[in-house]
Amino acid sequence: MKRLERLGEATAPDGSVLTLYRHDRDYSIRVAGVELMSTRRYHSEEQLSELVCRPLEESRGARVLISGLGFGFTLRAALRVLPVDAAVVVAEIAGGIIAWNRNPEYPLAADALADSRVELRHADVLDVLRAGRGAYDAIMLDVDNGADALTTAGNAELYQSRGVRVAAEALRPRGRLAYWSADDDPRFAGVLRAAGLSVEVVRVRAHATAGGPHTLLLARASAT
Repeated sequence: MKRLERLGEATAPDGSVLTLYRHDRDYSIRVAGVELMSTRRYHSEEQLSELVCRPLEESRGARVLISGLGFGFTLRAALRVLPVDAAVVVAEIAGGIIAWNRNPEYPLAADALADSRVELRHADVLDVLRAGRGAYDAIMLDVDNGADALTTAGNAELYQSRGVRVAAEALRPRGRLAYWSADDDPRFAGVLRAAGLSVEVVRVRAHATAGGPHTLLLARASAT
């Protein structure tokens, strides 16, 4: 039986400790013993990009924001769909996650980050959103396990009404705002609707053929 290898630790801005593990050929990141992400289960991240970016595949100058980086599955799926003149900004607050993905010893997201369409920002996504009013055709937020912040306490603001408002204001007309959540979250769907957004809730398997579902919340400004 292959042993679980502990490869390294990184500290989030609020002091939370992220730990990188490898088991056989798979990698995972845990926080306080809870698995945050894994290279075994990424179907829902790919579907997030597919649903959000497919309408942009023929759009000139499409501009997309992704946060966080994770293991790069959302980013890779977006790059497969988006046109050659697209621009993809990736915001990641945890320097350790960036370093692990760029480490040539680990087969993670270094190839995707090297794509000429990608701009990686080591930053809090709220700061990126505030600086990018009206800048994006699509915004995908997968910064935690959902509205209950697990990795960084500051993530909670993203799921409150003021954070949703900041994200919505960073969209271009007819832009799409999407959130990944480990669980169904009717309360947060209500927060999105209260902000004047129409919301579609999609349940997608964590793995393409097995495992429990994750939740994708796809939001747009309601038609007036």
